[in-house]
Amino acid sequence: MRFAGFVCLPCRDVRARPRKLSGAGGTFAGVTQERGTSTVPEAPATGPGGAAPDAGPSVLRDCADAERHVWRICFKHGPPRLVGVELEWLLHRPSDPDAPPDAAGLAAALGPHTPSSIDPSSPASPLPAGSTVTLEPGGQVELASPPLPDLAGLLQVVRTDTAALHRMLAAQGLRPSVRAADAVRPPRRILELPRYRAMERSFDRFGPHGRSAMSSTAAVQVCVDAGERHEVAARWAAAHAFGPVLLAAFANSPELHGRRTGWKSSRWASWQRADPARSAPPPPADAASADPAAAWARRVVRSPVLAVRREREWLVPHGMTFAEWIEGALPEPPTVADLEYHITTLFPPVRPHGHLEIRYVDAQPGRRWALPVTVLSVLLSDPAVTDRAMAACEPVRHRWTSAARDGLADPALARAAGAVFELALGAPPPSARPAGWSPTSPT
Repeated sequence: MRFAGFVCLPCRDVRARPRKLSGAGGTFAGVTQERGTSTVPEAPATGPGGAAPDAGPSVLRDCADAERHVWRICFKHGPPRLVGVELEWLLHRPSDPDAPPDAAGLAAALGPHTPSSIDPSSPASPLPAGSTVTLEPGGQVELASPPLPDLAGLLQVVRTDTAALHRMLAAQGLRPSVRAADAVRPPRRILELPRYRAMERSFDRFGPHGRSAMSSTAAVQVCVDAGERHEVAARWAAAHAFGPVLLAAFANSPELHGRRTGWKSSRWASWQRADPARSAPPPPADAASADPAAAWARRVVRSPVLAVRREREWLVPHGMTFAEWIEGALPEPPTVADLEYHITTLFPPVRPHGHLEIRYVDAQPGRRWALPVTVLSVLLSDPAVTDRAMAACEPVRHRWTSAARDGLADPALARAAGAVFELALGAPPPSARPAGWSPTSPT
């Protein structure tokens, strides 16, 4: 669950972790990624509405400049070739199910793959096939694959690295949970970083749900290229249109903290209640916008600031938007770096940061993570298949709450899911398609 250039993911300290989704397989849409650096994609020729881009000064004094900067770094155009995945797991000890994971035990299990969030001296080496390991605030372990053009190759890389990761954890008595929310333990944060302290303080204003979302949930996040300039709006709309159906189909968290919640996806419910301004799906007009970059940039600038980073204790303002910060709400104006950090504190179901990070799928048991990865990859790999899947999802494309609460017990979502899975099953995987293939071609 988590995000800047290519580190845009919910709950991460972007200064203390390796680059995500990079490796031998390449980078999404040409966005270069180097471990320990923050590389901004090259600017496109025009901004929203055809305006010329302006890199601007490091200090931001105009909301329009801020929106242009968001547009430039969050939507990278290029052929839609690559797919990657980020897998999260809650961990437990079968010998003591109530005991939370601890930093020392995780470091002992992960060895040279230990992320710098718990050991700043660690080399944070990739796993054997190139995936990297990070941790969520409650000790959830995350595997981030390299982005690859071959779906079969991606699945094999992730299987190899998942097996290696789980062997290391098992050697220390740690097992991955089969659920996407902690059914037994209360939330307990183990990562002592300023980012997470600030998030807790901010989320606590809305109730207990933010702590649960941060420390007691896990997801499957599928990452795809945004596409060429003329494709971006359609791919953005499709990624959102599929959301309620796939959220319902893969809902896997009916219990949280020792009780049944009444939600098939308690993970989704926790994140939505943590801070709706940060986590809610976009309004229907923005989800289907012909200019999603402009719509996203407006949302970023008008969203509340979670934290203002300082040398000592970070400031956690109450209700101040980034636009208000630009307009003088604080004595010191924000910088471009502040804006880029602010982007990492928004957690919607589809998050753009060069590529599209699709975040609405619950963590899955065993190897079942491969199914949502395959379904999304296939549905987005051919415009004709995408269009047919969107038509199937149209009647339910706004039913996010019902999807999380009722899953496929909602008859309309069940019908749409049947149609979507039939489409995915009937289309060959992207890597198997011959030149000139179309959905109506014999296979």
